Amino acid sequence: MRHPSKRLIITLLISLAIGYVISWVIMVGILATPLRLYGLVNLSVVAILVAFIIIIFLDAPLNLKAFDWPKPVERAAVPRYKETVWDWLMTVDHKKIGLMYITTSLVFFIVGGIEALLIRLQLVAPNGVILNPDTYNQLLTMHGTTMVFLVVMPLLAGLANYVGVLMIGARDMAFPRLNAFSVWLLIFGGVLLNVSFIAGGAPDAGWFAYAPLTTKPYSPTPGMDFWVLGLQLLGVSSIATALNLVVTILRLRAPGMTLNRMPIFVWTILIQSFLILFAFPSITVAMIFLFLDRSVGTNFYNAEAGGNPLLWQHLFWFFGHPEVYIMILPAMGIVSEIIPVFSRKPLFGYIAIAYSTVAIGFLGFSVWAHHMFAVGMPFFANAAFAGTSMFIAVPTAIKIFNWIATMWGGSIRLKTPFYFAVGFVAMFIIGGLSGIILAMVPIDLQVTDTYFVVAHLHYVLFGGSMFGIFAGLYYWFPKMTGRLLGETQGKFQFWLMLVGFNLTFFPMHLMGLLGMPRRIYTYAPGLGWEVYNLLATIGAFILGLSVLLFFVNVFVSLRQGQVTQDDPWDAWTLEWATTSPPPAHNFGDLPPVNSRRPLWDLKHPENPDRPMHRLPRRLREADQHSLATAVTSPSGSEIHLPSPSFWPIMMAAGLTLTLAGLLLPSISIPISADMFIFLPSIGTAFGLVIFTIATTGWIIEPIH
Repeated sequence: MRHPSKRLIITLLISLAIGYVISWVIMVGILATPLRLYGLVNLSVVAILVAFIIIIFLDAPLNLKAFDWPKPVERAAVPRYKETVWDWLMTVDHKKIGLMYITTSLVFFIVGGIEALLIRLQLVAPNGVILNPDTYNQLLTMHGTTMVFLVVMPLLAGLANYVGVLMIGARDMAFPRLNAFSVWLLIFGGVLLNVSFIAGGAPDAGWFAYAPLTTKPYSPTPGMDFWVLGLQLLGVSSIATALNLVVTILRLRAPGMTLNRMPIFVWTILIQSFLILFAFPSITVAMIFLFLDRSVGTNFYNAEAGGNPLLWQHLFWFFGHPEVYIMILPAMGIVSEIIPVFSRKPLFGYIAIAYSTVAIGFLGFSVWAHHMFAVGMPFFANAAFAGTSMFIAVPTAIKIFNWIATMWGGSIRLKTPFYFAVGFVAMFIIGGLSGIILAMVPIDLQVTDTYFVVAHLHYVLFGGSMFGIFAGLYYWFPKMTGRLLGETQGKFQFWLMLVGFNLTFFPMHLMGLLGMPRRIYTYAPGLGWEVYNLLATIGAFILGLSVLLFFVNVFVSLRQGQVTQDDPWDAWTLEWATTSPPPAHNFGDLPPVNSRRPLWDLKHPENPDRPMHRLPRRLREADQHSLATAVTSPSGSEIHLPSPSFWPIMMAAGLTLTLAGLLLPSISIPISADMFIFLPSIGTAFGLVIFTIATTGWIIEPIH
């Protein structure tokens, strides 16, 4: 690391002094700002800005070399990392970033789970008094927001980062620093959301934030402002990650890996990323309108002033239903990788599963208004959205039948990842069937605001996404750590989770049919809901116990778990062709990719996955050449890897402070009796300074 010269230090101190003088003249002499803490901080920000400008202008004349950064130090291509805080703060390694995504999500999983248990305790019996109405609404809103945006999505992003890159035989993500920027935005955005609990009250209008419940008269606390700004940060993170994954998958695949040879998990990541890129702008616009309504006084959602509350629903659900597939498609991809390995058979109907994933991606944007059957849309609109909602079940059913066909007649190995994969299939079938029921307009009108919808949502997103994610964590944990998770503990966790999950959410179907509204904080006795709520609460605690067992299993296995081989499952995709855990450069010699199961071909050259005589002549000639020579990499010391960088975390911190500063009062400067100039708050100004410095450093930082 280059140390600053004495000339630079002296110039910086003089520039700061000049900055404080200029700041004092402007703010105290001209604007008469009182020098309380708020004024002193503003004074310092202006002084730093002035000093920064002076350094820019004097850099070349005085040869300060303030912006001449040292050449990057390449990451050593070794299997293990130096586990220091500084390494993690500056890392751009996709594997470390993947672990950061997963760890962050699991922490928020604990937070969201505690919120859910408190909700269930409140509803365990009629006239519950554990939570007051405001606290209940805050927990309900934050539970939904946490599980969707801070648990399921980033867990899948973490697996995509760590495993997806290895599956295509790449060295790293296409844009490593953008990858680091994304994960830090996730962390800072999640913290900002949860800070609302101690900053005047968390958001309390539901995770769907229906207008006009979110406007100032109905949500006067700053909770909804925290919600909007926190989700904007998470949205930027998601879009950046999606863009990175699209470029990585389309441009950095190993030689020979055509699109029709990609693992299904990679297919689902690709389609999920496109869904994010097209869906998130909708909710971004919706939240900008909401923030303007709350802070500036616009009336996008105020019906009395000519706005339209249904505008929010259309914008939100145009994002919200593709979001369901954003959370479920990669879980389907995980299951599509695990079932063949533990059935000892190739995946049945690869083309059908891959292209049905594409079909779900397209159809996912045509069903959003089935969430709005009760708002009074025209008959034709209801009929059209009911039809598309039923039609999208076809590509989903294709996957289910192909998974069953893959298992049929296979040599099943009953390991923990397989248990969770089969549990995913079973639970998702139940969630899908209840979804078809809700696609029928007359039925939906009766149960749309009841616990029937709560049950459907959780069967899809927990019974589906989370069971699939646990399958993936048990399957790829040896690749990430070099150790196996406890097999007995894993199976015990599965059965506990299966029983607890169904005991929690299956009775909610019956509660909904009996008329129990969702989003109520208590209920009167004698309505027939007491037994079902008691069962749901017992099931929730069993479910929580199963999650606790998982964390215990991880902790014990990291310290004492069985050291594993590089390929403990005898699998077939490229991530198992390297060491466990992989070296910094991922691969030494990469096996040739001549089929969808390159490791099978390597292990069984006498019986390759796609015999040459079945290939078209053009592909046969190309594959014969690649079979003769593996993709050989230079030695680890000769591999060029992206350098660590401090700018991603600094840029993420600057953007977070910029948005968080919008929660503080702006500075008004009178220029006449009835005219004022409004400047951003100190937080926003300070955040912009950090963001500008980080962006400048990012741009001029040498890369190779």
